[in-house]
Amino acid sequence: MPLDAAKHIWFNGKLVPWEKATVHVLTHALHYGSTVFEGERAYPTPNGPVIFRLKDHTRRLFDSAKIYSIEIPYTQDEISAACKQIINVNGLTEGAYLRPFAFRGYGEIGVAPKIAPPIDTVVAAFEWGSYLGSEGLENGVDVMVSSWQRLAPNTIPALGKAAGNYLSSQLISMEAKRLGFAEGIGLGVDGTISEGAGENLFIIRDGVIYTPGLANSILQGITRDTVVTLARAHGFEVREQPLPREFLYLADEIFMTGTAAEITPVRSVDKITVGAGKRGPITEAIQTAFFGLFTGKTADKWGWLELCDDSSKQAVGA
Repeated sequence: MPLDAAKHIWFNGKLVPWEKATVHVLTHALHYGSTVFEGERAYPTPNGPVIFRLKDHTRRLFDSAKIYSIEIPYTQDEISAACKQIINVNGLTEGAYLRPFAFRGYGEIGVAPKIAPPIDTVVAAFEWGSYLGSEGLENGVDVMVSSWQRLAPNTIPALGKAAGNYLSSQLISMEAKRLGFAEGIGLGVDGTISEGAGENLFIIRDGVIYTPGLANSILQGITRDTVVTLARAHGFEVREQPLPREFLYLADEIFMTGTAAEITPVRSVDKITVGAGKRGPITEAIQTAFFGLFTGKTADKWGWLELCDDSSKQAVGA
């Protein structure tokens, strides 16, 4: 099913019609995965649409670009303003998913050509529901441990959100869906738990919330950081540490997090029921705190909500 097309995409500093935002078939990124990107969400609030943790997402985009020596030809402020602008010009007042990205464009072919290809920069936004399904937010989803392992340290940098990294995610997720599961979980090369195909993992046992650390080949998820912050603010103990595979089978609750997946409970792993086989009380409390940020029931003490107001006029091409 194709995406719900919006009117415009921000493409190299200009607003262009959705259907005209195209590239040459010999674009470097199509052949070598040389794209860094972000996934962000805009939510409706009583004060108007907001982008959640916009500055943090923009900073991570530039961090990923730095790892891969991709020189984005705009400032962080310009990219953040473009994100607000694309929400406004497309009238996405009821919420949207945003995809800012930068990639090596059309120029010389080759893994590392002598003459560097130009860097193209894009911000798109469109309506998109919860990645693992809206029903999964309440009822939970069934997942499996994949036969495919996550990237080993010092091979491809897991902290960089780059297109090429997601070939691993595709293998994990496609295997899971082929076998009838909603999602797959990848282990690290040492057999410890890493992350889902596109989600960070949280495992709850005896009231303590556990999550793999950055050294376990995970993406430093912004929703992950949000959950850690909210959980500690609500008095829960959170431990970041290596976790063995079997910890998944002994959990009282498990949930997955990500901008696309938001906070989705897991009801079974490898057909082994997690806890009571439904969303648990700690997961529900964290979900309530998270979504409460957008209804006003949770105070935004951290400055995470950025209004999509007329500050978008700062964007290049506005």
